[in-house]
Amino acid sequence: MPEQDGCVIGILASGRGSNMAALLEACASGEIPARVAVVLSDREQAGALETARRMGVDAVHLNPRQHGSREGYDRALVAELRQRGVNLVCLAGYMKLVTREFLAPYAGRVLNIHPSLLPSFPGLDAQQQAFDYGVKVAGCTVHLVELAMDSGPVVMQAAVPVMDDDTAQSLSARILEQEHRIYVEAVCAFAEERVRVEGRRIFIRAPRK
Repeated sequence: MPEQDGCVIGILASGRGSNMAALLEACASGEIPARVAVVLSDREQAGALETARRMGVDAVHLNPRQHGSREGYDRALVAELRQRGVNLVCLAGYMKLVTREFLAPYAGRVLNIHPSLLPSFPGLDAQQQAFDYGVKVAGCTVHLVELAMDSGPVVMQAAVPVMDDDTAQSLSARILEQEHRIYVEAVCAFAEERVRVEGRRIFIRAPRK
């Protein structure tokens, strides 16, 4: 991986890219002291690609069908990231499981945001899962990515109370607000090298004033 001064971020997204946009805006404003080098997507029509281009960030569609296997696809992703000097990867609504081929070059440097208080309600439709279960508190989690889905050590979480008049949609909207907030905070901590990992426990130093 080419040597870079400071934090260089690559973002993987499959959908509209709401969390991606929050990270791009925070990097552009200086709230996160990092540069986003590229946004990659497995879906050609992903709204995230159009948003990234509109914000002046290189955006690339890589078609999984052209790479033969999950491992082959992940090698292609890593090649795109490496040629841009990426040293921190953020998944933002990325809907594919990653393989060892992807994680090995970026060990401890791949983050994901999930709309539940993990380990509760992993996988798809987490907000609906929480709502249907009848929890009184929902929320979101930033975690390190491991091979098993939504299983990595927790970096940061935010709790969102479930109101009596909530629907799954209204709950999802309030969770999303907190996703944007804590993902920016977590990525900022990594960019500023304020994160220490000890097994499954992650410690974050307060930023310098």
